[in-house]
Amino acid sequence: MDIRGIKTFQMIVKLGSFQRAADELQYGQSTVTMHIQKLEMDLGVKLLDRGKKLNLTEAGRLFLEKSDLLLKDYDFLSNTMIDFLKGEAGFIRLGVMEPTASYRLPQILAPFMQQYAKVQISIQIGNTTVLNQMLIDNEIDLAICTTPESGLSSAFEPLFVEQLGLLIPENHGLAAKDMIYLHDLQNEKLLITTSVCPYRKKLESSLLEKGGSPYNGMEIGNMAALKYYVEANFGVAVVPLITVTPPPKGTVLKAIQDLDSGLVTGILRRQEGSLSSSATERLITVLKKGLLAM
Repeated sequence: MDIRGIKTFQMIVKLGSFQRAADELQYGQSTVTMHIQKLEMDLGVKLLDRGKKLNLTEAGRLFLEKSDLLLKDYDFLSNTMIDFLKGEAGFIRLGVMEPTASYRLPQILAPFMQQYAKVQISIQIGNTTVLNQMLIDNEIDLAICTTPESGLSSAFEPLFVEQLGLLIPENHGLAAKDMIYLHDLQNEKLLITTSVCPYRKKLESSLLEKGGSPYNGMEIGNMAALKYYVEANFGVAVVPLITVTPPPKGTVLKAIQDLDSGLVTGILRRQEGSLSSSATERLITVLKKGLLAM
Protein backbone atom coordinates (compact mmCIF):
# COMPACT_ATOMS: atom_id res chain seq x y z
CA MET A 1 0.00 0.00 0.00
CA ASP A 2 1.53 3.26 -1.20
CA ILE A 3 1.40 6.35 1.00
CA ARG A 4 0.95 8.49 -2.13
CA GLY A 5 -2.18 6.54 -2.97
CA ILE A 6 -3.63 7.21 0.48
CA LYS A 7 -2.88 10.94 0.19
CA THR A 8 -4.42 11.01 -3.28
CA PHE A 9 -7.56 9.27 -1.96
CA GLN A 10 -7.91 11.80 0.85
CA MET A 11 -7.49 14.73 -1.55
CA ILE A 12 -10.16 13.33 -3.88
CA VAL A 13 -12.59 13.02 -0.98
CA LYS A 14 -11.73 16.49 0.26
CA LEU A 15 -12.20 18.19 -3.12
CA GLY A 16 -14.90 15.85 -4.49
CA SER A 17 -13.25 15.34 -7.86
CA PHE A 18 -10.43 13.40 -9.49
CA GLN A 19 -9.56 16.41 -11.66
CA ARG A 20 -9.47 18.93 -8.79
CA ALA A 21 -7.34 16.49 -6.77
CA ALA A 22 -4.95 16.13 -9.73
CA ASP A 23 -4.66 19.92 -10.03
CA GLU A 24 -4.02 20.33 -6.29
CA LEU A 25 -1.42 17.56 -6.20
CA GLN A 26 0.10 18.65 -9.54
CA TYR A 27 -0.45 15.20 -11.05
CA GLY A 28 -2.00 14.23 -14.33
CA GLN A 29 -5.54 12.88 -13.96
CA SER A 30 -4.34 9.51 -15.24
CA THR A 31 -1.85 9.37 -12.36
CA VAL A 32 -4.59 10.07 -9.82
CA THR A 33 -6.75 7.36 -11.38
CA MET A 34 -3.84 4.91 -11.28
CA HIS A 35 -3.20 5.71 -7.57
CA ILE A 36 -6.79 4.88 -6.67
CA GLN A 37 -6.90 1.73 -8.79
CA LYS A 38 -3.73 0.44 -7.17
CA LEU A 39 -4.97 1.33 -3.69
CA GLU A 40 -8.26 -0.51 -4.24
CA MET A 41 -6.37 -3.48 -5.69
CA ASP A 42 -4.02 -3.59 -2.67
CA LEU A 43 -6.93 -3.42 -0.24
CA GLY A 44 -9.20 -5.75 -2.20
CA VAL A 45 -12.18 -3.41 -1.81
CA LYS A 46 -13.85 -0.62 -3.77
CA LEU A 47 -13.45 2.76 -2.06
CA LEU A 48 -15.24 5.16 -4.45
CA ASP A 49 -18.43 4.99 -6.52
CA ARG A 50 -17.66 6.88 -9.71
CA GLY A 51 -21.07 7.97 -10.95
CA LYS A 52 -22.37 11.42 -11.81
CA LYS A 53 -21.49 12.25 -8.24
CA LEU A 54 -18.47 10.85 -6.49
CA ASN A 55 -19.46 8.89 -3.39
CA LEU A 56 -17.61 6.87 -0.77
CA THR A 57 -18.49 3.23 -0.41
CA GLU A 58 -18.92 1.79 3.08
CA ALA A 59 -15.34 0.51 2.86
CA GLY A 60 -14.27 3.95 1.67
CA ARG A 61 -15.84 5.64 4.69
CA LEU A 62 -14.06 3.23 7.03
CA PHE A 63 -10.76 3.63 5.21
CA LEU A 64 -11.03 7.43 5.27
CA GLU A 65 -11.48 7.40 9.04
CA LYS A 66 -8.54 5.07 9.71
CA SER A 67 -6.20 6.42 7.01
CA ASP A 68 -6.07 9.82 8.69
CA LEU A 69 -4.48 8.23 11.77
CA LEU A 70 -2.10 6.26 9.56
CA LEU A 71 -0.90 9.37 7.74
CA LYS A 72 -0.37 11.25 10.99
CA ASP A 73 1.76 8.36 12.25
CA TYR A 74 3.61 8.26 8.94
CA ASP A 75 4.33 11.99 9.04
CA PHE A 76 5.55 11.68 12.63
CA LEU A 77 7.81 8.76 11.69
CA SER A 78 9.11 10.57 8.63
CA ASN A 79 9.93 13.70 10.65
CA THR A 80 11.59 11.55 13.33
CA MET A 81 13.87 9.94 10.74
CA ILE A 82 14.74 13.35 9.33
CA ASP A 83 15.67 14.49 12.85
CA PHE A 84 17.67 11.27 13.27
CA LEU A 85 19.71 11.95 10.15
CA LYS A 86 20.36 15.49 11.41
CA GLY A 87 21.52 14.12 14.78
CA GLU A 88 18.58 15.66 16.63
CA ALA A 89 16.75 12.42 17.46
CA GLY A 90 17.74 8.88 18.34
CA PHE A 91 17.92 6.24 21.03
CA ILE A 92 21.36 5.81 22.62
CA ARG A 93 22.19 2.98 25.02
CA LEU A 94 24.94 4.19 27.32
CA GLY A 95 26.80 2.04 29.83
CA VAL A 96 28.52 3.75 32.76
CA MET A 97 30.48 2.56 35.76
CA GLU A 98 30.57 4.13 39.18
CA PRO A 99 31.51 6.66 40.40
CA THR A 100 31.12 8.44 37.05
CA ALA A 101 27.48 7.36 36.77
CA SER A 102 26.51 9.17 39.97
CA TYR A 103 29.11 11.91 40.39
CA ARG A 104 29.87 13.14 36.85
CA LEU A 105 27.33 12.02 34.28
CA PRO A 106 24.21 13.90 35.49
CA GLN A 107 25.77 17.35 35.15
CA ILE A 108 27.33 16.45 31.78
CA LEU A 109 24.09 15.05 30.35
CA ALA A 110 21.76 17.81 31.56
CA PRO A 111 22.69 20.48 28.96
CA PHE A 112 22.87 17.83 26.20
CA MET A 113 19.33 16.65 26.94
CA GLN A 114 18.06 20.22 26.99
CA GLN A 115 19.58 20.92 23.57
CA TYR A 116 18.55 17.58 22.03
CA ALA A 117 15.21 16.88 23.68
CA LYS A 118 14.27 14.28 21.04
CA VAL A 119 17.27 12.10 21.80
CA GLN A 120 16.44 9.30 24.25
CA ILE A 121 19.25 7.90 26.40
CA SER A 122 19.10 4.61 28.30
CA ILE A 123 21.73 4.36 31.06
CA GLN A 124 22.99 0.98 32.25
CA ILE A 125 25.28 0.96 35.29
CA GLY A 126 27.84 -1.80 35.76
CA ASN A 127 31.51 -2.61 36.14
CA THR A 128 33.96 -2.70 33.25
CA THR A 129 33.69 -6.47 32.72
CA VAL A 130 29.91 -6.32 32.48
CA LEU A 131 29.88 -3.23 30.26
CA ASN A 132 32.47 -4.67 27.89
CA GLN A 133 30.38 -7.82 27.46
CA MET A 134 27.22 -5.75 26.93
CA LEU A 135 29.03 -3.86 24.17
CA ILE A 136 30.09 -7.13 22.53
CA ASP A 137 26.52 -8.44 22.79
CA ASN A 138 25.15 -5.21 21.25
CA GLU A 139 23.18 -4.38 24.39
CA ILE A 140 24.78 -0.92 24.65
CA ASP A 141 26.26 1.47 22.08
CA LEU A 142 29.18 2.77 24.14
CA ALA A 143 30.46 2.78 27.70
CA ILE A 144 32.34 4.95 30.16
CA CYS A 145 34.59 2.60 32.12
CA THR A 146 38.15 1.65 32.99
CA THR A 147 40.48 -0.09 30.55
CA PRO A 148 38.97 -3.50 29.70
CA GLU A 149 41.09 -6.62 30.14
CA SER A 150 40.28 -7.74 26.60
CA GLY A 151 38.19 -6.72 23.64
CA LEU A 152 39.57 -7.07 20.13
CA SER A 153 36.26 -5.90 18.69
CA SER A 154 36.23 -2.67 20.72
CA ALA A 155 38.27 0.53 20.97
CA PHE A 156 39.12 2.31 24.23
CA GLU A 157 39.95 6.01 24.44
CA PRO A 158 41.42 7.04 27.83
CA LEU A 159 40.20 10.39 29.14
CA PHE A 160 41.11 10.80 32.81
CA VAL A 161 42.50 9.01 35.86
CA GLU A 162 40.15 8.20 38.73
CA GLN A 163 42.28 9.08 41.74
CA LEU A 164 42.04 6.94 44.88
CA GLY A 165 42.51 7.58 48.58
CA LEU A 166 42.19 5.81 51.93
CA LEU A 167 39.11 6.67 53.97
CA ILE A 168 39.42 5.84 57.69
CA PRO A 169 37.45 6.61 60.84
CA GLU A 170 38.88 9.67 62.64
CA ASN A 171 39.54 7.61 65.78
CA HIS A 172 41.47 4.93 63.85
CA GLY A 173 45.16 4.37 64.57
CA LEU A 174 46.14 5.31 61.01
CA ALA A 175 44.46 8.69 61.30
CA ALA A 176 47.42 10.10 63.22
CA LYS A 177 50.04 8.98 60.70
CA ASP A 178 51.45 11.66 58.43
CA MET A 179 52.29 9.20 55.66
CA ILE A 180 50.56 5.89 54.95
CA TYR A 181 51.94 3.04 52.84
CA LEU A 182 50.35 -0.14 51.57
CA HIS A 183 52.13 -2.25 54.19
CA ASP A 184 50.30 -0.22 56.85
CA LEU A 185 47.11 -1.98 55.76
CA GLN A 186 48.35 -5.37 56.91
CA ASN A 187 45.79 -7.00 59.20
CA GLU A 188 43.42 -4.05 58.84
CA LYS A 189 39.73 -4.64 58.19
CA LEU A 190 39.46 -3.53 54.56
CA LEU A 191 36.05 -2.74 53.13
CA ILE A 192 36.11 -3.90 49.53
CA THR A 193 33.77 -4.17 46.58
CA THR A 194 33.00 -7.33 44.56
CA SER A 195 35.72 -9.44 42.97
CA VAL A 196 35.00 -8.14 39.44
CA CYS A 197 35.33 -4.49 40.49
CA PRO A 198 38.42 -2.88 38.87
CA TYR A 199 39.06 -0.81 42.02
CA ARG A 200 39.29 -3.95 44.12
CA LYS A 201 41.50 -5.65 41.52
CA LYS A 202 43.90 -2.70 41.55
CA LEU A 203 44.06 -2.66 45.34
CA GLU A 204 44.63 -6.41 45.61
CA SER A 205 47.40 -6.44 42.99
CA SER A 206 49.07 -3.45 44.65
CA LEU A 207 48.93 -5.13 48.06
CA LEU A 208 50.48 -8.30 46.66
CA GLU A 209 53.25 -6.41 44.87
CA LYS A 210 54.19 -4.16 47.78
CA GLY A 211 53.77 -6.39 50.80
CA GLY A 212 50.42 -5.24 52.05
CA SER A 213 48.93 -8.70 52.53
CA PRO A 214 47.57 -10.52 54.43
CA TYR A 215 44.51 -8.43 55.11
CA ASN A 216 41.00 -8.97 56.36
CA GLY A 217 38.27 -7.99 53.95
CA MET A 218 34.59 -7.27 54.27
CA GLU A 219 32.84 -7.30 50.92
CA ILE A 220 30.26 -4.61 50.19
CA GLY A 221 28.59 -4.83 46.80
CA ASN A 222 27.99 -1.12 46.25
CA MET A 223 30.92 1.27 45.98
CA ALA A 224 28.79 4.23 46.96
CA ALA A 225 28.04 2.51 50.28
CA LEU A 226 31.69 2.09 51.33
CA LYS A 227 31.97 5.53 52.93
CA TYR A 228 28.95 4.90 55.11
CA TYR A 229 30.47 1.71 56.48
CA VAL A 230 33.72 3.53 57.21
CA GLU A 231 31.70 6.25 58.93
CA ALA A 232 30.07 3.53 61.04
CA ASN A 233 33.55 2.26 62.04
CA PHE A 234 33.40 -1.09 60.20
CA GLY A 235 36.90 -0.62 58.80
CA VAL A 236 38.90 1.33 56.21
CA ALA A 237 38.37 1.60 52.45
CA VAL A 238 40.28 2.63 49.36
CA VAL A 239 37.80 4.78 47.44
CA PRO A 240 37.69 7.19 44.49
CA LEU A 241 38.38 10.69 45.81
CA ILE A 242 35.34 12.13 44.05
CA THR A 243 33.04 10.02 46.25
CA VAL A 244 34.46 11.35 49.55
CA THR A 245 35.14 15.00 48.80
CA PRO A 246 34.49 16.30 51.38
CA PRO A 247 34.93 13.26 53.68
CA PRO A 248 31.85 12.16 55.64
CA LYS A 249 31.58 13.33 59.24
CA GLY A 250 33.80 11.32 61.58
CA THR A 251 36.19 10.16 58.84
CA VAL A 252 39.60 11.18 57.54
CA LEU A 253 40.87 10.94 53.97
CA LYS A 254 44.52 10.00 53.50
CA ALA A 255 46.81 9.42 50.54
CA ILE A 256 48.57 6.06 50.17
CA GLN A 257 52.11 6.99 49.21
CA ASP A 258 53.05 3.88 47.24
CA LEU A 259 49.69 3.26 45.58
CA ASP A 260 50.20 4.01 41.91
CA SER A 261 48.01 6.58 40.22
CA GLY A 262 44.36 5.64 40.06
CA LEU A 263 42.40 3.88 37.36
CA VAL A 264 42.42 5.13 33.78
CA THR A 265 38.84 5.81 32.70
CA GLY A 266 37.58 6.55 29.22
CA ILE A 267 35.10 5.75 26.47
CA LEU A 268 34.73 2.21 25.19
CA ARG A 269 33.04 1.72 21.83
CA ARG A 270 33.08 -0.61 18.87
CA GLN A 271 36.07 -0.57 16.57
CA GLU A 272 36.38 2.31 14.12
CA GLY A 273 34.37 1.62 11.01
CA SER A 274 31.25 0.60 12.92
CA LEU A 275 28.26 2.76 12.12
CA SER A 276 27.20 5.28 14.75
CA SER A 277 24.34 7.75 14.53
CA SER A 278 24.95 11.48 14.39
CA ALA A 279 23.31 11.80 17.81
CA THR A 280 25.71 9.22 19.26
CA GLU A 281 28.71 11.05 17.83
CA ARG A 282 27.43 14.31 19.29
CA LEU A 283 26.99 12.68 22.68
CA ILE A 284 30.53 11.27 22.55
CA THR A 285 31.87 14.76 21.85
CA VAL A 286 29.96 16.16 24.84
CA LEU A 287 31.10 13.31 27.10
CA LYS A 288 34.75 13.80 26.16
CA LYS A 289 34.61 17.53 26.77
CA GLY A 290 32.77 17.14 30.07
CA LEU A 291 34.92 14.34 31.49
CA LEU A 292 38.18 16.02 30.52
CA ALA A 293 37.06 19.27 32.18
CA MET A 294 36.35 17.62 35.55
